[in-house]
Amino acid sequence: MQIKGAVALVTGANGGIGQNYVEALRNEGVERIYAGARNPDSLSKIVAIDSQRIIPIQLDVTDEQSVKAAANKCSDVTLLINNAGIGLLKGFISATDLSSARAEMEVNYFGALSMCREFAPILKANGGGAIVNMLTILAKVNLPMNASYCASKAATLSMTQAIRAELAAQGTLVIGVMPGTVDTGMSQAFPPPKVSPAEVAKAALQAVIDEIEDVYPGEQATQMAAQLLEDPKGLERLMGKMLPM
Repeated sequence: MQIKGAVALVTGANGGIGQNYVEALRNEGVERIYAGARNPDSLSKIVAIDSQRIIPIQLDVTDEQSVKAAANKCSDVTLLINNAGIGLLKGFISATDLSSARAEMEVNYFGALSMCREFAPILKANGGGAIVNMLTILAKVNLPMNASYCASKAATLSMTQAIRAELAAQGTLVIGVMPGTVDTGMSQAFPPPKVSPAEVAKAALQAVIDEIEDVYPGEQATQMAAQLLEDPKGLERLMGKMLPM
């Protein structure tokens, strides 16, 4: 797929990774970028970079009507980037209740699924296009100090694989992006190494161009992906030492 001339939609465009996706898409010469956020006013700085091509839209991926409204407004989309996500740093047993786990599933899993379902026919009508789902290497191995987040991303990885199969016949490329720790505000509690959000966005867009379905931006993700092949139980035990506070 050629990104130049494409029409893209980025969810969670006001976040650290989302802003870098918007900038990277602009640099690649996309025709139009719909930047989605619950509060469009939070997008003012990123829109100011190129107000002719970057179009702010109100979008709450957990609200079915909001997703439908976005689909109606953005019917020319050829590249959907499901970037909206939350991580609340909660364990399973140590959490006081299930509210964090439910919230993470609503945004990270059901939100991405809702976007895929609503935009699949749009992508088909526009020639197939591509879906990029922002995941994490922790979708493949759980970090107990952020356990319910990892579970929500594991569910989204499984969903990504199934949607890839379902949409293959219409020519839609479906990509899972699995970085390690990304250097954003959400990762302040985590030690280095960290991959820059700009590098994540660049690797994801290159994967679209090269039609690579699974991409692991950064040294940490690359190493962990190799460990998962060589010694998955060893990595599980290592991650299991990092317990919730």
